[in-house]
Amino acid sequence: MNEEQTNQELETMTGREHRAVLFRLMRYTKYHIPLLCVTMILVLLVTLADVYAPLIIRKFLDDYLTPMNIDIQAFVILGCGYFGLVLGKAVVWYFQLVFFQKIALNIVKQIRVDIFSKLHSLGMRYFDQTPGGSLVSRVTNDTEAIKDMFINVLSTAIQSLFMLVGIYASMFVLNAQLAFYSLILFPLIVLIIIVYRKYSSKFYRARREKLSQLNAKISESISGMAIIQQFNQEKRLTAEFEAINKDYYDVGMKNIKFNALLLGPAIDFIYAIAVVIILSFFGAESLIGPVAIGTVYAFISYFDRFLEAIYNVMERLAMYQEAITAASRVFRIMDETEEVPAQFPEAGAKIEQGQIEFRNVSFAYDGEHDVLKDISFTAFPGQTVALVGHTGSGKSSVINLMMRFYEFERGDILLDGRSIKHYPIQELRQKMGLVLQDSFMFYGDIASNIRLYDQSISDQAVQDAAEFVQADRFIQTLDDTYQHKVIERGASFSSGQRQLISFARTVVANPQILVLDEATASIDTETETLIQTGLAKMREGRTTIAIAHRLSTIKDADLILVLSKGRIVERGTHEELVRQNGIYQSMYQLQNSGMDMA
Repeated sequence: MNEEQTNQELETMTGREHRAVLFRLMRYTKYHIPLLCVTMILVLLVTLADVYAPLIIRKFLDDYLTPMNIDIQAFVILGCGYFGLVLGKAVVWYFQLVFFQKIALNIVKQIRVDIFSKLHSLGMRYFDQTPGGSLVSRVTNDTEAIKDMFINVLSTAIQSLFMLVGIYASMFVLNAQLAFYSLILFPLIVLIIIVYRKYSSKFYRARREKLSQLNAKISESISGMAIIQQFNQEKRLTAEFEAINKDYYDVGMKNIKFNALLLGPAIDFIYAIAVVIILSFFGAESLIGPVAIGTVYAFISYFDRFLEAIYNVMERLAMYQEAITAASRVFRIMDETEEVPAQFPEAGAKIEQGQIEFRNVSFAYDGEHDVLKDISFTAFPGQTVALVGHTGSGKSSVINLMMRFYEFERGDILLDGRSIKHYPIQELRQKMGLVLQDSFMFYGDIASNIRLYDQSISDQAVQDAAEFVQADRFIQTLDDTYQHKVIERGASFSSGQRQLISFARTVVANPQILVLDEATASIDTETETLIQTGLAKMREGRTTIAIAHRLSTIKDADLILVLSKGRIVERGTHEELVRQNGIYQSMYQLQNSGMDMA
């Protein structure tokens, strides 16, 4: 599913789907039940302190200040009690916040591990359809929004619920009739909450999507910075970024204006109505008899705290909407079915000989338009089979299927007479060595990039592999040699140097099958001459599948397959294909004439 389809589905989320996402998030709390129970007790204690504090003031006003009953001992007791209540609340509140944040951080840590692990289990087709910057946004920004929900929304919702129950219970105890009259404001409060939730969710969904687009644009620009500068694309990309950024700003301003209308002013209006109701009630009561000032104060204080709780809930609704939207996007990845092709390993399945057979294999990346059509060939143990053809002929697709990056539905690929689907994926990865045209290097040092952090591979083995592919010649000229620092993607090395390290990485793994995808295309002619000797040794006793751009590098191949529009149109040795006067002979003549002109 692509990004646009995902966004459209999020726009049409129903209330039931919202609740399903919330319940799924809540399931992560099952690992923290003991600490959550302790936190609930602390929330209850804080709420009781908030509810009981106005009663102390009421007692002071009604029993001592209004009748001018001067009792120093009572003043001290009430003052110390109030101060102790406030101090105790502060201490308990501190631990409540710490515990809530600890739970939230642990939950988000687990969610991030889950989504990161899921990304590594997805098939290549998913990454073909989804921008990398969008995925980064899922793992970072979206999970951060989920964390904010657990820290702010969950704690505020629980505390506000306790507060509302405690306040109304106290109000009914003080004056049941007035407390009942106050309930007439409930429909208005509920209406404001419903309206706010309905419209704020749209703003926050749009905001999250624009933020994801910003991340995608930034990621794309950083990855292609050399091309951007080479072709003077800075202004165009800046303009595109400004347009997305402007949309993000506009959505943010709409949300701010909406919050400014329905949060502060609306709650203040309700508070004003409540004060009028309370004062009118006690004003009418004063015509009959004396009115307890402390009770008036307590009611106004309670209603103020009541509306403060409502305000906090509404304010956190924005975070809730953002978190639900973010969680939907995260769970969308976790539920993605476009995973790495499934294996059905048979007992004792091992690659011993390395014989490869493609049997009537057809394949389409989109499930409709075939890029490979009825591909059949056999590479016997120790043989080298080369794939040649013009761009788009299907050469790399053959490699992609053999490496199990994509699933194929028609035909079969056999290794040692057994379907490739019946081997454990670890066996395939260990017995196949892949060298791509564009070599990827990890941040670290040269030695770790060759052994790929496999500590079972000794330093001597790393050095031997580098010497085998002639990489040792340039490594020895570097500071710290094999411990030389590798920055992101190995940007400080030339393409040829990165490729030599990639060859060493493959050699040190000692695979049974070699897969070379135009592996020498980035290497200069002199270095290629050196490495061909090493590759010839390396191919001894191993089956090799090689995609070749320079036909001179595969003249000694046991079998050359010429692909055109997804089909094998010619096959044979170099000499046989040259004699056929077909596509291969034309390509060979073209390259030779180009070399002669050079």
